[in-house]
Amino acid sequence: MMARRSVLGVLHPGSMGAAVAACAASAGAEVLWCPAGRSAATVRRAEQAGLQPVAELRELLERAEVVLSLCPPAAAEDVAREVASYGFAGVFVEGNAISPARAERIGRLVGRSASAVVDGAVIGSPPIKAKRTRLFLSGPPAATELVSELFAGTSVSTPLMGEAIGQASALKVSYTTYQKADRVLAALSYGLAQHHGVDEALLEVASKRQGSYLAEPDYIAKTAARAWRWAPELEEAADTLRAAGLPDEVLRAVANTLQHWADAKDDGELSLEGALRMLREST
Repeated sequence: MMARRSVLGVLHPGSMGAAVAACAASAGAEVLWCPAGRSAATVRRAEQAGLQPVAELRELLERAEVVLSLCPPAAAEDVAREVASYGFAGVFVEGNAISPARAERIGRLVGRSASAVVDGAVIGSPPIKAKRTRLFLSGPPAATELVSELFAGTSVSTPLMGEAIGQASALKVSYTTYQKADRVLAALSYGLAQHHGVDEALLEVASKRQGSYLAEPDYIAKTAARAWRWAPELEEAADTLRAAGLPDEVLRAVANTLQHWADAKDDGELSLEGALRMLREST
């Protein structure tokens, strides 16, 4: 007798969401998604990841035991509100880069009907081409165990943070506070050095410091292409700093700098010079 396949629903798979969902599918889960209103690029990613389309969100929520929300931070509560409106009764995983306070609000909202809510935080690159990522979890033990089982033996590991909603999100925004701001500061430093004709000297100095993004100017264009996602994440981190009684001005400024790259959304062809030109022309 064959074991019953677990059913996972994913909302709404971008590059990270599709790769994470593909890992669950490789582990034997039936992975559903709803293409209604999604872009052609999203449809291609879902097809390549082996996700099964369903015509309506209602059907996905009726069939899925676990629903994983991975969307731009600004849309997290809207997505959760829509899920709650259908009375979803399974395990809801809030996996977006949001503040602990928002994770708690979403937990209360979806928790009115869901059997459990799990706070999740994805840290790492999309798990493709031998890359690995971690989906940190916090929430009720039975629910986090169920989510962990979906990814057992895959390139997605699921470290447990505790039982409180907001712990996983707190880790994500704490990491974001440094990791993403560091890359924006590297872009500004390199742009300033280039303006004064000392960029090669800057690279030579930076190369002496292990792991410095100043030594990787080609990463500036990649940062620009991701700015549309990173700016809201840093606003979430700034909100979390303020809630913790810490100054938030630095992260607000970094988020504002990222907004200058809004037109570079997912532009894989953007050059270093093009990214720096966008910064200069926006001031």
